[in-house]
Amino acid sequence: AVRERPCQPFCCLPPCNSLTMPFVRVQQSKAYFSRYQVKFRRRREGKTDYRQRRKMCTQDKNKYQTPKYRFVVRFTNRYVICQVAYALIDGDRILCQAHSAELERYGLSVGLKNYAAAYCTGLLCARRLLQKIGLDDVYEGNTEVDGEVVKTEYDGKTYFVDEVDDDKKPFRALLDIGLKPTTTGCRVFGALKGAADGGLDIPHNEKRFPGYDRDSKEYDAEMHKERIFGGHVGEYMEYLEEEDNQKYQEQFKIYIENDVEADGLEELYEEVHEKIREDPSAAEKKAFEPDKSYKRKAKLTLEQRKERVAAKKAAKKAELEADSDDE
Repeated sequence: AVRERPCQPFCCLPPCNSLTMPFVRVQQSKAYFSRYQVKFRRRREGKTDYRQRRKMCTQDKNKYQTPKYRFVVRFTNRYVICQVAYALIDGDRILCQAHSAELERYGLSVGLKNYAAAYCTGLLCARRLLQKIGLDDVYEGNTEVDGEVVKTEYDGKTYFVDEVDDDKKPFRALLDIGLKPTTTGCRVFGALKGAADGGLDIPHNEKRFPGYDRDSKEYDAEMHKERIFGGHVGEYMEYLEEEDNQKYQEQFKIYIENDVEADGLEELYEEVHEKIREDPSAAEKKAFEPDKSYKRKAKLTLEQRKERVAAKKAAKKAELEADSDDE
């Protein structure tokens, strides 16, 4: 009979160091690094999504190099920037641009990056572009802001304008938001709505506008209209003024200095919209004038620097002698 070998307890097993490791293949070898190609600089910096950019810039061959225009929206810490750009092989070209800092010309000097300011900036960019290419009289846009999505079927195609002229088609651009997440109610879509109401043909729907409920799939245009006229800002101003007046004084300090109250926000934005439609042209550039009142100090010579050091030494020596005499 074969005698079975008794199992050894765990403590009697040989140490792990005596076990031989299996063969592990080196993945990143010399051949890997010799063929390695770095990604584009703006991809490494996390500034450009090239997959999205390629889709927006690639044009059909039968369009004969007709550029694809993009409505670019970017936000800084203080402002909103809207541009209409197109791509060439050596870089992008900007056809028109608007900055929310320009809204001070139209009477808006506070809250230059909120949803209402984004709408105004998009409206300004659209009207300025149509004025530049001579379509401002043909496509006036939506003069009555109601928050609804405007679109028209013409010749089997959908255009996001009130009416389509038989001779001149509307100016089409695609929304370019960069790397910003497309959440419902995002300020990017405020600029989109402003440009669409200004007369640009930008494909969109109501699913990302404020007031859309994903569960019930219903769209409340009144809520969007309230956001366009700064109703959410006015509600928060009234809430803070009642609950925490000190925080209200700190957070809305510039509003108080400019005599902007919660009740007057809607009228303020209505006036801004009217003034933008009256004159969307850019202001004249002012020549740069440096401040000549400031003059740099003359550089000291070697002798002057030596004399200055000697004077400091003498002063310090006299101070030490005075201290020793007092003691």
